[in-house]
Amino acid sequence: MVTKQLRGSADEVDAVDPIDSIDGVDEADLTRADSLARELFSDIANKWALLIIEILGERTLRFSELRNEIEGISHKMLTQNLRMLERNGLVERDVYPTVPPRVEYTLTGPGRALKKTVDGMCDWTHQYIGHIEESRRRFDV
Repeated sequence: MVTKQLRGSADEVDAVDPIDSIDGVDEADLTRADSLARELFSDIANKWALLIIEILGERTLRFSELRNEIEGISHKMLTQNLRMLERNGLVERDVYPTVPPRVEYTLTGPGRALKKTVDGMCDWTHQYIGHIEESRRRFDV
């Protein structure tokens, strides 16, 4: 998918009104195939990215700590998702010049804001899990 990249510094990007457009194209228009917002939704709407965001929360964790907290995630999937989250400005990666190198991950401001939405999704899941399980049982009969 081809999208336009936002221009400017991180401070300018944070200050951008989400309704504004770049070059006359609304980057947040979810109905457009080339929408940056739609691409971002595609990136973060996977089970691993949401779990990484939830686990990081307000903490700073090393790669191995993250992997230990997310049951079933492979090294490759954790690496790919952390890179994607970093590329999208949701996770910050700090590398310390030690032997072996120490790498830590933390949510950025936009990542912490997204975590509030993820928390709402988790609350929704807890509230409706019984209903969903019953619906699946009825459907699968």
